[in-house]
Amino acid sequence: MNFLVLNGSPKGQYSITLQTVNYLSKIYPEHSFETLHVGQRIKALEKDLGNALEKLKRADMLLFTYPVYTFIAPAQLHRFIELVKQSGVSLKGKYAAQISTSKHFYDMTAHRYIQDNCQDLSLKYVAGLSADMDDLLNEKGQKEARDFFDYVCWCVENDYYIKNNEVANDFKPVPVNVPNDTIAEKSGDVVIVTDCEDDNEQLSNMIARFRSKMPRKTRLVNIRKYPFKGGCLGCFNCAVSGKCVYKDGFDDFLRNEIQSAEAIVIAFSIKDHSMGAVFKMYDDRQFCNGHRTVTMGMPIGYLISGAYSRETNLQTIIEGRSQVGGNFLAGVATDEFEPEREIDILADKLEYALKNSYVPPKSFLGVGGLKVFRDLIWLMQGLMRADHKFYKKHGIYDFPQKKKGTILKMYAVGMLLSSPKIKSKMGNKMNEGMIMPYKKVIDKPDKDKN
Repeated sequence: MNFLVLNGSPKGQYSITLQTVNYLSKIYPEHSFETLHVGQRIKALEKDLGNALEKLKRADMLLFTYPVYTFIAPAQLHRFIELVKQSGVSLKGKYAAQISTSKHFYDMTAHRYIQDNCQDLSLKYVAGLSADMDDLLNEKGQKEARDFFDYVCWCVENDYYIKNNEVANDFKPVPVNVPNDTIAEKSGDVVIVTDCEDDNEQLSNMIARFRSKMPRKTRLVNIRKYPFKGGCLGCFNCAVSGKCVYKDGFDDFLRNEIQSAEAIVIAFSIKDHSMGAVFKMYDDRQFCNGHRTVTMGMPIGYLISGAYSRETNLQTIIEGRSQVGGNFLAGVATDEFEPEREIDILADKLEYALKNSYVPPKSFLGVGGLKVFRDLIWLMQGLMRADHKFYKKHGIYDFPQKKKGTILKMYAVGMLLSSPKIKSKMGNKMNEGMIMPYKKVIDKPDKDKN
């Protein structure tokens, strides 16, 4: 087969993910591999996509390769997918697969994003390989890469692929009324971050209604108008100093104009199963904060124009980002059903969260995601110095091996339970013992205790 490798890494030939393809090309010389560095050359492709489209037409299979950046693929690959869709090129019937490298932090949402867009393009999506950055350096990882490629080829031989679940494209947004009555005197600072285009009346009205209903002062920041020099390069220049290699001032802008607010509301229209390439570039560039949850405790809200109820992967991303960041997700107001009511409720919930400093505990999405970062930063502390300092200060290094007392207790309980004689005599005492600490709390509740 003729494989066209769509390398989404901004590092081009120095991409770690691409090395897996280079390895496979040596193992399987009967196949041809041509690489298009879409991540590195996105500016040129925006000016002239013609040659890339010809390569897409010649290929038997498209192989998307990329590092996972902030829950999905890099912004540069997002933009390439936008350009391909806008071109109208027909790729129907061609096969597609993907390879990513990461530390497995929300790699499943990145893979689903690629799969959904492949199916939009009528590609026969086969499979994906989610590898650790170091997997190719050991025999197990090399075997997994070979097994993945064998499976892909077998699927193509048998015409096996993941069927596209047909989704109705009949979405019609419910119009939003902007009330004339507004709260006269307001204090506070809620920032609304959007990529709203001038002709997007629907999203503009959603933002305007929220601003009129929010009891606090609001500011509007349109990132579409920010002079970005480009997307994140994954260069780690910011790892120690926190300063981005680009000289467009975004790191200072982010900290002083957005993260300084009391609450953040994100407003966008759904595009290609995500927030779109502009917002993805904004998200990726926030790597100047490394893996530090610098806005933890801050409530977050979303204003979304589009069929959000059909986008389960985007829902996971939005909830997961809030969970990992330690933010209360006050709500997601969409224009699907009752947008005016949803927007009003979002404003009320944000106000409640701000007044009461409400931050609920994390679920698996937050706990699991943060533990991946915890272990990563512990290993990379020599490079990610700012992250390491932050994690130490905020007690994120909660390794279980530190809890020696609990470990010893579990050994003692395990020894007791291993004896049938003792176990039979215990009866229900073990259950009683387990809830005893809780009974002490219940017997003397203190509602006002901080």
